[in-house]
Amino acid sequence: MDNLRGIIFMVLAMAGFAIEDAFIKTVADQIPPGQILMIIGGLGGMVLWGIAALQGIPVWTKNFWMRPVLIRNLTEVVGTLGFVKAITSIPLSVASTIAQAMPLVITMGAALIFKEAVGWRRWSAIGVGLCGVLIIMRPGFEGFDPNALWAVLAVFGLGGRDLASRAVPRQVPNTLLTAYGFFMLVPTGAILLAFSGGAGTPTTQSWLMLAAAISVGILAYYAITLASRIGEVSVISPFRYTRIVFALILGITIFGERPDLLTYVGMALIVGSGIYTVLRERRLKKRQR
Repeated sequence: MDNLRGIIFMVLAMAGFAIEDAFIKTVADQIPPGQILMIIGGLGGMVLWGIAALQGIPVWTKNFWMRPVLIRNLTEVVGTLGFVKAITSIPLSVASTIAQAMPLVITMGAALIFKEAVGWRRWSAIGVGLCGVLIIMRPGFEGFDPNALWAVLAVFGLGGRDLASRAVPRQVPNTLLTAYGFFMLVPTGAILLAFSGGAGTPTTQSWLMLAAAISVGILAYYAITLASRIGEVSVISPFRYTRIVFALILGITIFGERPDLLTYVGMALIVGSGIYTVLRERRLKKRQR
C-alpha cells in the first residue's frame, strides 16, 4: 500500500468536495435547490454514463434492480438532498462539520445491521461525536437553526449509502453506482421543485458554476476512489476531516462566516472521536492477524 500517495489523494478529494459545495452554495442564491439537484444529477449522470461507455460498461442493466443497489440509490438521494439543503441554508462550515459525523454513524450501523463487533470504547467515541453535533446545533437554545437538521439527514442518508455499498457485489463497477446516484437526483429535484414554487432561469454564470461544481465533484470522487485503492483505509481515513479545514477557509473568505467558540468545540469533538474510532479499528485488526 502506498499510504503517502493515498493521503495526498484523500486531501485533494476533500478540497475538491469543499470547492464543489462552495459553488453550489453560491448558485443557490439564483436558483432553488431542487433545480440544482436536477441539473447536477442530469449533467453529472451523463458525464459518468460517457465514462462508463468508454470503459465498455453498459449503464442500464439488471444490476440497477439489485436490492443493495436500490437501497444505495435511495439513501444516496436522501443524503444528497439533505446535504444540498443544508449547505444552501446554513453556514458551509457548520454543514460540512456535521456531515463529518458520518463515519461514526457507519460504525454504529455496521454494529446494528451487519453485527460487527464494536466495543465500549468505540460506542463511547460515537456518543462523544454525536454530543459534538448537538453542541454545534444547540437544540432548544437561542442559537438553534432548524435547517441544521438537513445536515443530520445527510449524515444518516450518506452513511446508509456507504453501508449499502458494502452489500453490493464487487462485480458492479464504482462508475456504474455513481452514475445511478447522479441520475436519481433528477426525479428527486423535480419533486422538491413541485413543493417549493417552481424553477428559476439560470444565468450563464449559474451554468458555468454548476458545470464547475460537477467537474470538481467528479475529479474529487475519482481522487477518493484512488486513495481508497492505493492506501490503507485506517491510515487515510483520518484525512477525511481536512474537509472541515477547507470548508472553514472557504466559508470565512467567501461567505463571511464566523463560527463561535461552541462550534469549534463541537468540531473538535466530532474530529477527535472520528479519528479515535479509525485508530481503534486499526489496532483491533492488527490484533486479529
